[in-house]
Amino acid sequence: MTILVTGGAGFIGSNFVLDWLADAAAEPVVNLDALTYAGNRRNLAALEGDARHVFVHGDIGDRALLDRLLAEHRPRALVHFAAESHVDRSIHGPGAFIKTNIEGTFTLLEAARAHWNGLAGDAKAAFRFLHVSTDEVYGSLGPGEPAFTEANPCQPNSPYAASKAASDHLVRAWHHTYGLPVLTTNCSNNYGPFQFPEKLIPLVIVNALAGKPLPIYGDGMQVRDWLYVGDHCSAIRAVLARGRCGEVYNIGGWNEKPNRDIVHAICALLDELRPDAAGPRARLITHVKDRPGHDRRYAIDARKIERELGWRPRQTFETGIRRTVQWYLENAAWVAAVQSGSYRDWVATHYAARG
Repeated sequence: MTILVTGGAGFIGSNFVLDWLADAAAEPVVNLDALTYAGNRRNLAALEGDARHVFVHGDIGDRALLDRLLAEHRPRALVHFAAESHVDRSIHGPGAFIKTNIEGTFTLLEAARAHWNGLAGDAKAAFRFLHVSTDEVYGSLGPGEPAFTEANPCQPNSPYAASKAASDHLVRAWHHTYGLPVLTTNCSNNYGPFQFPEKLIPLVIVNALAGKPLPIYGDGMQVRDWLYVGDHCSAIRAVLARGRCGEVYNIGGWNEKPNRDIVHAICALLDELRPDAAGPRARLITHVKDRPGHDRRYAIDARKIERELGWRPRQTFETGIRRTVQWYLENAAWVAAVQSGSYRDWVATHYAARG
């Protein structure tokens, strides 16, 4: 038996693959990743020489490749992480998000459906297609509104969120129309090791260590529910093992915090763990023009996954952010390797326009 993981060299995908194979008895993983800017083979360095990990450089839009991998490895499950996932990039260039998140998911669903239809008996009954999505498909919440449940309508407000909502609808339709045994998870904001430093938490860590400005959009009071990536991985394992076909499971950290508080928490941790002779890192905080259509608040109601599958996050924000900051301090070589010229140019251009 084996599982096929898409996007397994990205942030969440690589954490999942590493977590999965940390169990000596775990099934092998076929890891398909296109290695775009956020996909990184270095994330998987700990698996070099491990025969249980088969890495394939390829695109989820390549139907011939998908058919070959499914026929050769006959996975009992497909866990779909592959996606363009950065809101700011989707504003600048939405086309890539339509291609990967919608067209790519469609191609993957069709390949999975053909593979599943070719199975028989217990193998067909056991097969699962697990689609990893985001809370951003639900839109934005007001200050006093209840957290998103699985019954909330999709009301995406960014090109990224719209592309993920579309992929969620495709997955649902392939279940209801064709019977494909699917599972969908909608998670809150992840953070932790191996996150590409365009997202808030790693960007603040990296910039603070370099003495660069720490950009906060608008007033910094945009609220997110923060989920440590290791907890997300354990939730996906629970959904894959015990989730009901056709169901959606919201995965959250029960940690609603405004962006401004996140930045101040990181500054305080860095001041404690690696003091700066120039003074407290909070001096570097800079408020910049807010991005278009910026959702004000996300919050996940994760009671369904707890009630049905017995899952709850193990990390509080305080324990998770300390682990994360320590990881970036201990892995300066990884950070330096991903900060290519194209990354530096993009950050400079994007934030210069908001100064």
